[in-house]
Amino acid sequence: MEQKKNHEIDIVGIIKKILKEWKLLTYFVISFAVFGVIIALNTQKTYTSTVILAPELSGGTLPEGLSSLASMVGVNIGGSSQNGVDAIYPQIYPDVLTSSDFILKLFNVKVQQYEDTTTKTYYRHLLEDAFIPFWKYPKLLVSKIFKKDESKLDGHVNAFMLTKRQNEVLNEIRANVSCVVDKNTSVISISVSDFDKKVAAVMADTIQKQLRNYITIYRTQKARNDMEYTEKLYKESKAEYIRAQQKYSSYADANEDLMLVSFKAKQDELENEMQLRYNIYNQIAQQLQITKAKVQEVTPVFSVIQGASVPVKASSMPRSVMVLLYMFLGVIVDAVWILYIRDIVNKRKLKKG
Repeated sequence: MEQKKNHEIDIVGIIKKILKEWKLLTYFVISFAVFGVIIALNTQKTYTSTVILAPELSGGTLPEGLSSLASMVGVNIGGSSQNGVDAIYPQIYPDVLTSSDFILKLFNVKVQQYEDTTTKTYYRHLLEDAFIPFWKYPKLLVSKIFKKDESKLDGHVNAFMLTKRQNEVLNEIRANVSCVVDKNTSVISISVSDFDKKVAAVMADTIQKQLRNYITIYRTQKARNDMEYTEKLYKESKAEYIRAQQKYSSYADANEDLMLVSFKAKQDELENEMQLRYNIYNQIAQQLQITKAKVQEVTPVFSVIQGASVPVKASSMPRSVMVLLYMFLGVIVDAVWILYIRDIVNKRKLKKG
């Protein structure tokens, strides 16, 4: 109890000591407040738009009729999403979304600012529309003097060899994009920040669409390859059946009145060939229907719980709060100066004297 009391008295004493030199405290607070105002006015507001998706984690099953048909024609209807673990699952969507290959596709997305009807690419928007604080002017001046002009190279994006400016924009986009996946529900939250509220909403919507498209292409790739190959076989078998049918019809019409055994044998041979071609054509047609259904089955479904919208309020720290924090920092600096640094400085002066 006595220790606590002494501790409280010490705190009260420190506060009294600081308040005793109120002029110095006022000087520090006002100085840091002015500095905070300068920083706040040169800090650009940012806006964040968020999209929330709920993915379908596993594919369904084919209708009972198609399942039976698939078994009859010897087609395996199992897929990687059913019998194994998917290589791209919701927990690694953040890595997909922030990968260089994915972000580079965003460079050419057309955007418009909230109060500007000019349409430009997202890449140009980040380069040309961003507010530049005064403390970056020296760096920009040095860059213009000593660095080569990359404006011509910016028109072509080589993913294997980016220019320095392209790489800076890529990293800026990566920092502005956030993807969070709930481990329990696998609900995906995609957030995009930008200094323009409309651009933030447009890019959030674009990114969720591109992510859905990316996952859909991946999940359906094998099924679509199978369908395309089956379509090729279907067209070939149909053409062969039609040729066999025409050949049989022509021979039967030309020898309709002949009853010779040799002609009859040839007609039967052509009829059997036509029937064989028809059976193959019919079987492949059934397989084609199954592969089409399989593509539909493995196509992932994403439910949009919350769509992109233009944010009303900025997501960055309010400028008033920023100024208050700098004023509080001024109080702390004043306390450190009075309690510690001033005594050390005075002792060194006495030693030198």
